[in-house]
Amino acid sequence: MALVMETTKKKVLVTGAAGFIGSHVSQSLLKQGYQVLGLDNLNDYYDVQLKRDRLKWFDGESAFEFVQLDLANREGMADLFSKHRFDVVVNLAAQAGVRYSIDHPHAYADSNLVGFLNVLEGCRNGGVQHLLFASSSSVYGENKKIPFAVEDRVDHPISLYAATKKSNELMAHAYAHLYDFKVTGLRFFTVYGPWGRPDMAYFSFTKAISEGKSIDVYNHGKMQRDFTYIDDVVEAVTRLVVKEPAASYKIYNIGNHSPETLMNFIESIESALGKKAEKNFLPMQAGDVPATYADVQDLMADVDFKPNTPLQEGIQHFVGWYRNYYDA
Repeated sequence: MALVMETTKKKVLVTGAAGFIGSHVSQSLLKQGYQVLGLDNLNDYYDVQLKRDRLKWFDGESAFEFVQLDLANREGMADLFSKHRFDVVVNLAAQAGVRYSIDHPHAYADSNLVGFLNVLEGCRNGGVQHLLFASSSSVYGENKKIPFAVEDRVDHPISLYAATKKSNELMAHAYAHLYDFKVTGLRFFTVYGPWGRPDMAYFSFTKAISEGKSIDVYNHGKMQRDFTYIDDVVEAVTRLVVKEPAASYKIYNIGNHSPETLMNFIESIESALGKKAEKNFLPMQAGDVPATYADVQDLMADVDFKPNTPLQEGIQHFVGWYRNYYDA
């Protein structure tokens, strides 16, 4: 990582530390000299062993401590914040997935609403200086103007997941205003890469193509996504942790500012695997949006960085990891 800054062993709570982004961010913050307490409930939304294998990165790391706890556990969260003094909290734990929210709505209310409220209360009562929290590009919903800018209105979410993320932004704004601590929201745009989530399309496509199975291509392939490589996401988040925030509340888009068509995305996977996919073309799925595209001017202005890893390069890294991890 290009970023090198001095810290005075500040203590950071990273929720979702066994998750895809959370594990990578924890690793980066340790390299920057922070003490990290990683929290995760290790739920079975996807393969728990993958989460445990990510946590193995921290074996023998004296500056890292892991706690297994659910954000929705009100007493447990209050106890955690009473026992530890955190300078910074990076809340990356959430019930993820647009389509899963259609059939499992209560999981999103428990984790993304009740759980996030417990984080906000912990920050308020624990004297936390800066809270960073994961939002999502899905909050842009039916917005037609592209690229999506943080100044755009986001009043038309089309999935419960997106609605909970918009709710997080409103809740965080209220707490920043009422209780005088700094808050930074992170609208992530389709994060991918090694050690990623098996429920994501690039992961399931790679698995299916590797095994000679067909893949479902929704909206007949006429979709665009601003795919953002994990290393770029980590760099952006780390810089925002290190930098003293000027505003009491601010939202950033964390995206590649370079939307790719779904068909180009599939071709990148085919090229990396050296194998063609059998495609089932289907209509748009409920909760999906036709395109995402991040305006990252604020990120560039404030931390002098924008994600820039080309999709083909990132997919090559992912496929290499996938073949090694699954002995494929």
